[in-house]
Amino acid sequence: MKDFDYRIPQERRLTTALPGPVSSALSQRREDAVARALQPGLPGFVVDTDGGVLLDADGNSFIDFASGIAVTSVGGSNPRVAAAVAEAAARCTHTSFMVSPYESYVAVCEKLNELTPGDHAKKSVLLNSGAEAVENAVKIARAYTGKNAVVVFDYGYHGRTNLTMAMTAKNKPYKTGFGPFAPDVYRAPMSYPLRDGLDGAAAARRALTKIEQEVGAENLACLVIEPIQGEGGFIVPAPGFLPALQQWCTDNNVVFVADEIQAGFCRTGDWFACTNEDVVPDLVCTAKAIAGGMPLSAVTGRAEMMDAPVVGGLGGTYGGNPVACAAALAAIDEMETHDLAGRAREMEAIIREVLEPLLELPTVAEVRGRGAMVAVEFTTPDGAPGTQLVADVVAACKAQGILLLSCGLDGNVIRLLPSLVMSEALLREGLGILAEEIAARS
Repeated sequence: MKDFDYRIPQERRLTTALPGPVSSALSQRREDAVARALQPGLPGFVVDTDGGVLLDADGNSFIDFASGIAVTSVGGSNPRVAAAVAEAAARCTHTSFMVSPYESYVAVCEKLNELTPGDHAKKSVLLNSGAEAVENAVKIARAYTGKNAVVVFDYGYHGRTNLTMAMTAKNKPYKTGFGPFAPDVYRAPMSYPLRDGLDGAAAARRALTKIEQEVGAENLACLVIEPIQGEGGFIVPAPGFLPALQQWCTDNNVVFVADEIQAGFCRTGDWFACTNEDVVPDLVCTAKAIAGGMPLSAVTGRAEMMDAPVVGGLGGTYGGNPVACAAALAAIDEMETHDLAGRAREMEAIIREVLEPLLELPTVAEVRGRGAMVAVEFTTPDGAPGTQLVADVVAACKAQGILLLSCGLDGNVIRLLPSLVMSEALLREGLGILAEEIAARS
């Protein structure tokens, strides 16, 4: 892989015990001032980011395999994004598009209409967060179909708002103690080849039978699915599963919604994960990497569906903020200029080269994913989820200066979300240490 020009050294460097004295003092301030429910994973307070590293307040430099949960795909301080943000902020930090419009909002919508799958007429609406995008997709689907029910899938994650908590599968920490949740949300079985052993067609028949028997197409406004699940475990459905669901939706006046919030914008080696099987969603939800770290999300879809809500029915004070829009245009241009989808495929090859030999270990059940969205699932020797092993590996890597995230309902999956501009040397170094820690505990 070609290297980029980096502003700070792309190296793993630990100069203090973790956390260092400055970060320890900041942690005490956090405990005194910040709600207890927010518990950061990194032991250092970040003061600078670039490429694939995080620099903390004590001078420690960490390899970042999280990218702010798939947000900083173009790097944590991409110079073109930073310059676009500075220029936009110098002119206008905010004016709600609902009150006084501006060109950058329109330009982002035009770009999304161009990039998302399908050559049909499209329109977009810009919002703040992934959860808000999902909620608005449901609103649009209900307005278009005149129906109310929503189907989501086992292991799925869609957000932390009331409706999206109902749509999210995992109880702790996302839902426990926060009910009651929004009604008319139903869950169907996901294709999970490692665990169910079904091909795509069989998995789709199982899901659609349940939907038809327990919900009914005549009641169903939309089916919402992550083409590759994120928090649920980076679960890649068997080939044929998504196309079968899409066709059923088309045949039954049900809106097919692709939640591409984590998988979108080159992460999986394509602009969007659903294009791997030529699936064309009716609505696409995007966020995370869309704006290089600035808060922005969107719903993009068929023009007739997007126009179904009444005038004034979609919007929000900050949605499509001009500074965030400027960042999005710069970030997307970086993805296009440097073919970051192609780079994600190069990264996948390296990740698999290093991690797939671990499949010989009794604790490594599967290496799965696409592009720079790859995960390893672990089991114990008796076949139970390897939850403790994952916790131990993540902690050991963190102690050596590598930030990792776990996922899965059982917490037995390690997920990799490196920046798409991470150097090959840094990627290989981090993967090598990860492989060593896994082998040492297997």
